[in-house]
Amino acid sequence: MNPSLTAVAFILAFAAVSRAADETPAMDIWPAGVCKTQRKEPEKLVSTNKVSRYSNVSTPTITLRPAPKDKATGAAVIVCPGGGYSILAWDLEGLEIADWLNSIGVSAVVLKYRVPEQRQEDANGFAPLMDAQRTISLVRSKAAEWGINPKKIGILGFSAGGNLTALACTNFEHRSYAAADEVDQVSCRPDFGVLVYPAYLLKDKSNELTDNLPISEKTPPCFFVHADNDRISSAGSAVMYLAFKRAGVPSELHIYTQGGHGFGLRPTPRPCCQWPTRCEEWMRSTGIIPPAEKN
Repeated sequence: MNPSLTAVAFILAFAAVSRAADETPAMDIWPAGVCKTQRKEPEKLVSTNKVSRYSNVSTPTITLRPAPKDKATGAAVIVCPGGGYSILAWDLEGLEIADWLNSIGVSAVVLKYRVPEQRQEDANGFAPLMDAQRTISLVRSKAAEWGINPKKIGILGFSAGGNLTALACTNFEHRSYAAADEVDQVSCRPDFGVLVYPAYLLKDKSNELTDNLPISEKTPPCFFVHADNDRISSAGSAVMYLAFKRAGVPSELHIYTQGGHGFGLRPTPRPCCQWPTRCEEWMRSTGIIPPAEKN
């Protein structure tokens, strides 16, 4: 097996044993009575032998997973699991990603945003974006308390969570909700983004980005990962990357021949599962985290 895959496998195996003891209680991101969505059915977590899924999320929360003190770099990443804005793939694209981030000295904040939500062409009033923007401001407001560098707060998402990451990275100049308290006076601009097989980036049957993704020289740099045989076309990542290039925003794009959709970071023989190593290299080369120590 590829050494990088062996390393990821070890991280996941070790973290699965220790996660329950280290789990930080979930924290509401909104003040009481603000931005809660009523659901006909109660929130539910359903686990199978492949993935655990949250559904009917009405009260958005975050789970903080601080980096180990002996590895902490000060960087933090808000993790947005995917699930078509219908469910959240909580372990595959949430807690397991936090384990990996912790292993490279990055604190993780796993966002349980509201689902199901109808995807909208106009992002105004879109509950998941409201939750993401609020979370970025909240994490930045807690930076000193949580041992985080307020200038190194990123956002990472998969599939629909990748779309949410794209929205957060391009809509930070205008909040999608009225300010609730002093937290909303803090910037909601991410310092970087990681988009893994992002969905819903293109207008139907075209190679044009949707109108709710305004890209400029102020847009934070991003790292894109996609598989060419994904049912959600890799063209979305490619078109958005090229828009970044035209705007002068340095970013990185990886499109793998095989991988399909929803591979997360679980080890397989396919090269697409080496993306965490490539992403770590990008984070080190851009100064988000320090260069690796030479042996």
